Amino acid sequence: MNYNSTRNKNTVVSASQAIAQGISEEGGLFVPQEFPKYTLEDVKTLCGLNYRGRAKKIMGDFLSDFTAEEINESVDSAYTSDKFGSDNPSPISYIESGETKMAVLELWHGPTCAFKDMALQILPHLLTKSVKKAYNGKEAVILVATSGDTGKAALEGFKDVDGVKIMVFYPVDGVSPMQKRQMATQKGKNVSVVAIKGNFDDAQTGVKKIFTNQAIKEKLAENNMLFSSANSINWGRLLPQIVYYFSAYCDMVNEGKIAVGDSVNVAVPTGNFGNILAAFYAMNMGLPVKKFICASNANNVLTDFIKTGTYDKLRKFYTTMSPSMDILVSSNLERLLYHLTDENDAKVAELMNALSGEGKYTVDEKVKAKLDKYFWGGFCDDAETQKTIKALYENENYLCDTHTAVAVNVYQQYVRETEDTTPVILASTASPYKFAQSVLTAVTDEKLPEDEFAMIDELSAKTKTAVPAPLADLKNAEVRFTFECEVDEMPKTVLNSLGLEE
Repeated sequence: MNYNSTRNKNTVVSASQAIAQGISEEGGLFVPQEFPKYTLEDVKTLCGLNYRGRAKKIMGDFLSDFTAEEINESVDSAYTSDKFGSDNPSPISYIESGETKMAVLELWHGPTCAFKDMALQILPHLLTKSVKKAYNGKEAVILVATSGDTGKAALEGFKDVDGVKIMVFYPVDGVSPMQKRQMATQKGKNVSVVAIKGNFDDAQTGVKKIFTNQAIKEKLAENNMLFSSANSINWGRLLPQIVYYFSAYCDMVNEGKIAVGDSVNVAVPTGNFGNILAAFYAMNMGLPVKKFICASNANNVLTDFIKTGTYDKLRKFYTTMSPSMDILVSSNLERLLYHLTDENDAKVAELMNALSGEGKYTVDEKVKAKLDKYFWGGFCDDAETQKTIKALYENENYLCDTHTAVAVNVYQQYVRETEDTTPVILASTASPYKFAQSVLTAVTDEKLPEDEFAMIDELSAKTKTAVPAPLADLKNAEVRFTFECEVDEMPKTVLNSLGLEE
């Protein structure tokens, strides 16, 4: 299987090239030329496998230039019980009473307590193998823009990996205190963390510009290096996310919640659109999904796009209690546009140029009709998010984080508006302890302690839930990274970190 660029179909690369390179030369994203097609019998076969078995099958069908041994080694190394607490890294909690019934897919049992671990524990294995195949002997320089969770998960996944350097940029005031501490205390001789004086979109745009800066790329090439990405613009990040939607469906079948062939809905809190796009890809492969419920916070650019067909980033930016969704430019939406326009690369390039130059674009009626068929969008603000956390805890004894609460609230809106009670897989994307202040405020009226770790202890005592060990251990961890830079200083900062500045 080969891959095209969303902005130039004449660009054709192998899986290993797509993963190693991260982004196409002209700024497009790599997409598979076709999707493997799974029948219901194939789904039944997946139901008989464990998570690792399902991952090996699905990834193997996309990574045609990897050997079975390479895929097995990657999967077996990534999804261990030591890292995820059990042989099933993405268990389901069922909420089956009250206003809304949900299969809550918990994607946060990995080493950084966020859903990004599901992909970023395996990406280092895929990337190092890809670089060796496609660019033998080169050192990979990974640049990451993060709104909170990707940064720590990427740092943890790539720390001390031979042949790789990784640098993470995050908005100085745009992540939670726990997310910031996770990144600032990261161990590893090949890692670097920088706070930028801007928001996530500034960081993401800055990284993309560095990727396509010819002078910088030439300087890296002279020193036997190449850029790659650990953001969800990298196909190696997106592919592993397809697996857990198939796995969740199989688990629901095995637990008697649905039968093979039954339709499900999928609800996802999303900012950069990668997590929900992975579910859309699963549907294209044969997973019986009826509707995708796209949940946004106050930065509701995706909600407006789904409802109107106009994507407009020229709007007020909100810093919210669900910071991983504080995004106005959703990179992975470009991939969806490519598929909804029947792989019209020229049209996608035109839309992306309009977004870059004018700050907005509008899709045609044909694309809008497909959007309406597959997607439903909604949003909720911080006040509604906290109400949802409180209600879910008090009524269902289930504690969730601020991002999962957005998805729950929007899904409840969807059911009220449509009366569609199709079983739903709802993606839970982070541990509530990563956002202890906001969650604690939602479940208690008492005065909060000032210290972040005291808040964690109080949340645990109040709710009788356990603090994840990776977060508890941060209390005494050494702070290593405190550097801040302006957005326009990002290229210089990268070169200085690599020792390449003249």
